[in-house]
Amino acid sequence: MSIITLTTDFGASSPYVAIMKGVILSINPSATLVDVTHAVAPQDVHKGAIVLDDVARHFPPNTVHVAVVDPGVGTDRAILGARIEGHYFVAPDNGVLSKLTHRTPPKHLVRLTNPRYWLAEVSNTFHGRDIMAPVAAHLSLGVDLAELGEPYAQQFGIAWHQPTVSRNRVDGMVIDIDSFGNLITNIPLKLLTPYPSDERACIVCHIYETYGIFSTYASRPTGTLVALIGSHGNLELAIVGENAADRLGIETGQPVTVAWNL
Repeated sequence: MSIITLTTDFGASSPYVAIMKGVILSINPSATLVDVTHAVAPQDVHKGAIVLDDVARHFPPNTVHVAVVDPGVGTDRAILGARIEGHYFVAPDNGVLSKLTHRTPPKHLVRLTNPRYWLAEVSNTFHGRDIMAPVAAHLSLGVDLAELGEPYAQQFGIAWHQPTVSRNRVDGMVIDIDSFGNLITNIPLKLLTPYPSDERACIVCHIYETYGIFSTYASRPTGTLVALIGSHGNLELAIVGENAADRLGIETGQPVTVAWNL
């Protein structure tokens, strides 16, 4: 079984996605190609990193994940091949792998330097086609990472801020906004479980507050701000039946506090 996933900022209507698929299938016609998303905002490495971290773990071992969110294309930034948590990753060294590697350091990391596994001609503006796609195809056929390049240590990261815990209080922030406009925080369930989830829990984001941490969106009336643990395992804030980010004017980076009146 050879599965290759694609995560890009190309846009849903871009022909660049099909071009990369054509390159992969020319090398490995039996590959199963999965589109994770091509709707990452242009050059939004932070969002690309969150998507990879959220999605990759749900695929079978040895899946090859390709991430082309690459503002530095054509520069001397490295392109990486990595083995992380039983999966392979092909991506630029710009932070798009940093949420994964923050949790689990790579078991094997190389800088892709062997042109034998690239296309014959390499453009300065489309390394996704000319380097990353063919490398992914070769990985899916069993080529060892060591054949693809040289051992590499440097990784450019993103500052993934961690929540802080004090007496009866957890402080975090909004780190992502999903397609429904729900506000995803960096506060994991494990930091909340020592405390009650009833109305003694006060959740504050900007000038808005709500009480209680619920299990479903429908636990509160339509149009109400609700706090709950999302499928990703972190606290999120939603407006039932509406887009919370739009209605509240909240963006990523907004502080979120959970405090208990005990």
